[in-house]
Amino acid sequence: MFTDSLAVDSMRLLVVEDDRDAAAYLVKGLKESGHVVDHAKDGVEGLALARAQGYDVAIVDRMLPRLDGLALVQKMREEGNLVPVLFLSALGDIDDRVKGLKAGGDDYLPKPYAIVELLARLDALVRRRQPEQVQTRLAVGDLELDLLSRSAFRAGQSIDLQPREFLLLEYLMRHAGQVVTRTMLLENVWDYHFDPQTNVIDVHISRLRAKIDKGFTEPLLHTVRGAGYCLRAVP
Repeated sequence: MFTDSLAVDSMRLLVVEDDRDAAAYLVKGLKESGHVVDHAKDGVEGLALARAQGYDVAIVDRMLPRLDGLALVQKMREEGNLVPVLFLSALGDIDDRVKGLKAGGDDYLPKPYAIVELLARLDALVRRRQPEQVQTRLAVGDLELDLLSRSAFRAGQSIDLQPREFLLLEYLMRHAGQVVTRTMLLENVWDYHFDPQTNVIDVHISRLRAKIDKGFTEPLLHTVRGAGYCLRAVP
């Protein structure tokens, strides 16, 4: 059901969630995506597991019995535990997100969420901890992006991109083969941490599609209905 090409190499994950149904859904999805998952039903149990085991990422609910999510993460940080933490909570207002990040969280995803976005965010959290090689060129099929000269080409033909279109294409190419949601684009390309309720993404996606796909037999930029967008080349 949840098997998805988004999954990176298997991660060891800690899920701290007191809602039985929500925890079962999440744990099932993560395991079916190839990850090893431990589940704690409250904050005290979550803290004990975080102390005893080495995890790649901890996924923590805000509203937990015995020890709430904010206190749990604050305690982890006080003890020197630097495992990346993704808050997953129904408390999704800006103030709630800020509190989560100030408590030591690394990312914050409001409920309800899409499993594809959750997997992408876990991937990003793990990659942040790894030393990155400096990339100067990106390629997907016959589409190339030169990050130094800020130029784009497809099949050797130059593509004229506006600055925002370049940033959008760069983000899509860095996540080639993955489903990229509107929320991810708003936060990473426009630096919006809220939905402005406009069609700005649709307009830019349409313009970008016309520039990189028009005149070519095989399209690269695909709309994934109900999920987002995906840049991929035909195998």
